[in-house]
Amino acid sequence: MEVKLFNHNTDRQAVLDLFLQLRANYDNASLLTQIEKQQKHGYQVVYVKSSNEVLAVAGFSVGEKLAWGKHIYIEDLITDENSRSQGIGKLLIDWFKNYAKDNHCEQIHLDSGVQRFAAHRFYLREGFNIASHHFSIINVN
Repeated sequence: MEVKLFNHNTDRQAVLDLFLQLRANYDNASLLTQIEKQQKHGYQVVYVKSSNEVLAVAGFSVGEKLAWGKHIYIEDLITDENSRSQGIGKLLIDWFKNYAKDNHCEQIHLDSGVQRFAAHRFYLREGFNIASHHFSIINVN
């Protein structure tokens, strides 16, 4: 298995298909448009590939905040539903830890929906802490 940076290469469709497992409110075209829009502001995508199969994908950005210093924020992380519990997510989190060190990031952050209990167990097992509650207001007019 190998972690690769996404650059609209031959794996594009497989990466988009995997994103759609988490972001079903998009279709291929709107998802690609949104990724390209976010990439203009520093969003990056990595994925795990084994042989000819994309097994996991993650979108992230590097930023700086008063509260966190220089950090990685993982915005999306999806392991194919047929490939979970095989060490693929751990491989990706280990990649993020190394990327953070290589890029002088002090912390790694992510949010996870309150209903995603299996994901929470995974994040806790990988060394993440539940450090805050995330509050939001949607449909602000």
